Amino acid sequence: MSEVEVLQLLVSPAHRLAGRPADGPAAGPSDERVARVEVRSGLGLVGDRYYARPAHRNAAVTMMAVEGLPAGADLRHTRRNILLRGVDIDACVGATVSLDSGTGPVLFSVNRPARPCAWMDVTVGPGAQRALRGRGGVRCTPLSDGVITPGPATFRIVAGAATAP
Repeated sequence: MSEVEVLQLLVSPAHRLAGRPADGPAAGPSDERVARVEVRSGLGLVGDRYYARPAHRNAAVTMMAVEGLPAGADLRHTRRNILLRGVDIDACVGATVSLDSGTGPVLFSVNRPARPCAWMDVTVGPGAQRALRGRGGVRCTPLSDGVITPGPATFRIVAGAATAP
């Protein structure tokens, strides 16, 4: 078990990074960061654009480590849902992990990398897509219900061959 920090949470009701990056993000709220997220097993984050979408159930939640981001970038730029400090989340692909921000553990199956796309060069800055390769976060399936809030948290690998934290 490791002590980590949940730095930011993002729940985006609309898919704003669609189409060509040169056209810029679609209109929507300027800040979709939230003070808490409700996680539902097999469904995702309540209110998020991928919640309960069959095509996205194995990738409904994305996590990223702040250590992989350039200074000044945050979840609004990457469109990831959970930003963590203190864990190499990219090394956890294939594992089941537990994240507890004080309201009880929430389990996630870490299924695959969240590969950075060309949008990162627009939203984070030129060269970000290349710089974030291998550090773009992970796509997960929630395996239990719960709530996650920003602040100190515990992170634990429950099963799998991950080498983190």
